Amino acid sequence: MDQISVKAKNLSKSFGKFKAVNNISFQVERGEIFGFLGANGAGKTTTIRMLCGLLIPTSGEAWVNGLDVNKQSEAIKRQIGYMSQRFSLYQDLTVEENIDFYAGIHELTNSKLRIRKQFLLSKLGLDKQRNKITHDIPLGWKQGLALGCAIIHEPPILFLDEPTSGVDPVSRRNFWAIINELAQANTTIFVTTHYMDEAEYCNRLSIMHQGEIITIDSPRSLKQKYNHSTIEDVFIDLIKSRTR
Repeated sequence: MDQISVKAKNLSKSFGKFKAVNNISFQVERGEIFGFLGANGAGKTTTIRMLCGLLIPTSGEAWVNGLDVNKQSEAIKRQIGYMSQRFSLYQDLTVEENIDFYAGIHELTNSKLRIRKQFLLSKLGLDKQRNKITHDIPLGWKQGLALGCAIIHEPPILFLDEPTSGVDPVSRRNFWAIINELAQANTTIFVTTHYMDEAEYCNRLSIMHQGEIITIDSPRSLKQKYNHSTIEDVFIDLIKSRTR
């Protein structure tokens, strides 16, 4: 499993009688941008929370960086970066204070923090915002800050749950440019989205519907297989076939 960053086998999660994730299996290679595409309620967030050690699976198995989600959830949390669907930073702290806080959680040394903080502030265009209260900066910058806090410790695997939801097109483009740079540096990116154009940026794409994986392949192969020019058309056809 040296080249496999994430692997799931017959993974399921139920809440009472509701099955949010239903017997899914997949694997993600190291350095890959792997996308989960689906409507709200498809099971994307539940899956990502299980992989991050935040939810215990009802059944099935999964491994993240070789660690078992059923037995080693705390160790997994120390080795990943995670950006949640909802903005989760401290709104009453400054941009720099948020970075310092998350660096402290991951026990970065002072010298390492100085290097990483300056690099991220510059990379994310937040240099001039560093002393501003997080509540007062625009959403695009907030999402950039959330990404910076998720990668402050240079994790080998980064989980992004709808990271660009609600941000402007320019911020989305800049965000994906950074994601591509991280992947080129061999960071594994696991991203959920409901934006069809973002799905095109993934190396491979898993389409989810009602807790199940319908198909997995590269965007190009999916378009060829289903004879469509866009992932949006592929997605619509697949969902229609499941709801007839």
